[in-house]
Amino acid sequence: MQLATTPRTAFLRELKAEIGHNYPAGRVIVAVDGAEGSGTAEFADDLAAVYREAGTATARASMRDFHLPREIRHLHGRADAGDYYQRSFDYETLRRVLIDPFRLGGSTGFQTRAFDVRRNAPVLSEWQTGPADMALIVDGPFLVRPEIRGAWHFSVLLDVPLTEVYARLAASDGRDPDPDAPANARYVGGWRRYGTEVEPQYLASAVVDVSDPEHPRREYPDTGCACF
Repeated sequence: MQLATTPRTAFLRELKAEIGHNYPAGRVIVAVDGAEGSGTAEFADDLAAVYREAGTATARASMRDFHLPREIRHLHGRADAGDYYQRSFDYETLRRVLIDPFRLGGSTGFQTRAFDVRRNAPVLSEWQTGPADMALIVDGPFLVRPEIRGAWHFSVLLDVPLTEVYARLAASDGRDPDPDAPANARYVGGWRRYGTEVEPQYLASAVVDVSDPEHPRREYPDTGCACF
């Protein structure tokens, strides 16, 4: 299906072309990293649509479906930033059921979901397969931290100021629009710790300013990163 040409679609086509230049065939895995509320899922969905437009088989996954159980995530309380940064996601299961089998290709099956965060329970998702040439696009926070950065062929970090992120979250689900409000301490504190300890803007394959989601713009590390 041919997508309408918009500034966002044109940007994503150029990004896909860059990835394809480096990985022209075989299985390719792309990470879309960003703070909660920065639009990683939407960006990854639209990038997947551009891949499919070009005739490439494409799978989508999100870190929201690879959470650890609530009792681990909230070990030190619901507001603890360290818990959010250190104990939110099950990287071992992500590798075992998705990343490693996807890389093998062929008839090897992979799963794009492993945990239902609302039910706080594992899920058994359908095993999928695909052709030898296929893309997998994964979105979520903390995707170039040491435990998982080697899983990706290409990684994108979305750069949008936290003030804008929380203005969006306030409009969509009633969050406090001030990122420094106590109610936002868990997520903002964990994300800022990631920025300080990992400096993902220097590790990601591409940094993309999505302050205006319809007009994404490529950035480079020496211009800074407003997302922390």
